[in-house]
Amino acid sequence: MPDPKTELMLEPDAETSARSPEHPRPQMRREKWSSLDGQWDFSFDPKAVHTLPRHVDWDRTITVPFAPETEASGIHETGFYSAVWYRKSFETPDLGPDELLMLCFEAVDYRATVWVNGVKMCTHEGGYTPFSIDITRSLLPGGPQEVVVRAEDDPADLSKPRGKQDWKLEPHSIWYPRTTGIWQSVWMEVRPATHITSLQWSSSLDRWEIGIDATVVSKPDEKLRIFVRLQAGEQLLAADSYEVIAGEANRKIALSDPGIDDFRNGLLWSPSSPTLIDAQVELRDADGKVIDAVQSYCAIRSVAIQGDRFVLNGRPLILRLVLDQGYWPQSGTTAPSDDALLRDVLLVKRLGFNGVRKHQKIESARFLYWADKVGLLVWEEMPSAYRYTTKSIHRLTKEWFDVIQRDRSHPCIIAWVPFNESWGVPDLPESPSQRHYVQALYHMTKALDPTRPVVGNDGWESVATDIIGIHDYDDQPSRIGKRYGIDEIEGHLFKRERPGGRMLFVSEDRAWSRPIVLTEFGGISYNKDRADAWGYSTTDSSQQLLDRYKALLETVRCLPALAGFCYTQFTDTYQETNGLLFADRTPKAPLDEIALATTGAVSDYDVVADTIWREHTMARQS
Repeated sequence: MPDPKTELMLEPDAETSARSPEHPRPQMRREKWSSLDGQWDFSFDPKAVHTLPRHVDWDRTITVPFAPETEASGIHETGFYSAVWYRKSFETPDLGPDELLMLCFEAVDYRATVWVNGVKMCTHEGGYTPFSIDITRSLLPGGPQEVVVRAEDDPADLSKPRGKQDWKLEPHSIWYPRTTGIWQSVWMEVRPATHITSLQWSSSLDRWEIGIDATVVSKPDEKLRIFVRLQAGEQLLAADSYEVIAGEANRKIALSDPGIDDFRNGLLWSPSSPTLIDAQVELRDADGKVIDAVQSYCAIRSVAIQGDRFVLNGRPLILRLVLDQGYWPQSGTTAPSDDALLRDVLLVKRLGFNGVRKHQKIESARFLYWADKVGLLVWEEMPSAYRYTTKSIHRLTKEWFDVIQRDRSHPCIIAWVPFNESWGVPDLPESPSQRHYVQALYHMTKALDPTRPVVGNDGWESVATDIIGIHDYDDQPSRIGKRYGIDEIEGHLFKRERPGGRMLFVSEDRAWSRPIVLTEFGGISYNKDRADAWGYSTTDSSQQLLDRYKALLETVRCLPALAGFCYTQFTDTYQETNGLLFADRTPKAPLDEIALATTGAVSDYDVVADTIWREHTMARQS
């Protein structure tokens, strides 16, 4: 049996075209679905002059879901182009008289228009959020069907959420190649005409209950009930049914309190014990007939802020996070395989961290699934726009709303971050309207999900926040120790120090009792093979990198004023070579030594993670 501690160091399979068909929506799985990833016809439209499929010259092919900028797509062209076109023929699955065929896209950057058999079906805006289309009425009898997608993505447009996608031709500083068009999975799914359209979960430790919010599309006055069965391993937790009223079933499912902590802790989700609860959800008619069935999962856990501490399941937890950009050398922002996503989750834990700050990217739901399963905390951050305009406000607000709706059921997510380093709101200290914008998104996020802390603007210039996130790339551990020494926090740090040259607060509300998390620091660069290597500070060897990392982490770990930290960064990303791993996930120093420096103890790489990797590997081999 291969040693997972060695296997995890290997680069993901180069055969990125053979992506395995795990369901792209892991918390809402139906049996009748099929992937449309693979070869599609493709065409560039550099000036976005074509508006109809019949105008397009299909002169090449592309491997979906990889962006044309990447090697994995088979194209690898990183120039400027404002639109691209995709075309694919497919056979329809067998459909019953009351069944629909849905065409589903996990993410298309930035504005997608979809035709099926020449009929325009929809236009969707937002490069990081999914959308689905009922294409049943546009299907042709007997023969193959054709889907065409036009993706419009102006490379110079700074008013749309774009994250780290560079507006210059070549990547520079901390910005990377663009991601154009389809960059996550495409699939078909058969649904009954009356079906569950969305499913979201929440939990309460105080009341020991699971919350379910289900929405249903149905005929007027159709009598329906939702049946829910919750099970943790062999233990049945609930088997209840609820009437669907006005297309919704919103209920709190009371569980039997296990009593003593030994039993309660066995059901709680945490990084050390990521217990997931399997959920079978059925939609039944008035006669009890099952109309629709969905497989899902949820978890029981709570996150909260108590004074200056972050609290998980009622107990303080020191956050040991690492900044994760989510890029791969051959496939850009798209994981080369589901194995690669799992490998990243396990590697983060192998390095001694208990979470990631997903930076300027909304990651695939498959990543969140593996984080849920393995027990990895996730800060989710909205990719930034870089202009403050009415248009950018509308775009980012709508997409952030959709992001929260997609992901709020994942137990791994412990914080929401709508803004980073004042990107898109560059004049916060002087502009009341920009401060109102940050405050509005903070409060909207809290309204959509009151169960998690929100960091309104991470890094500096806090306007509305539950956690004070600070970015500080000082490379001298002694200065870091002095700056965040517990005796100097209020009088020195918040009134005099300006990490990054920015004020830490721009609002009148300066509650020092909030948790302080050093959400970016380190950034130590080492990569002898890149002439364009860039970092916040540089080293000349693997040993020097490890020594510097040890000294810095020894200081940061011992600062009682901090509720946690987030080191920059997990892997090298193009010219930004300050990863603990190279871009191909090869460690720059021994994993055990990095983990020891991260935690201050022998690696706590847990048995759960080890077991999941072994089981996953064996399943792949079989």
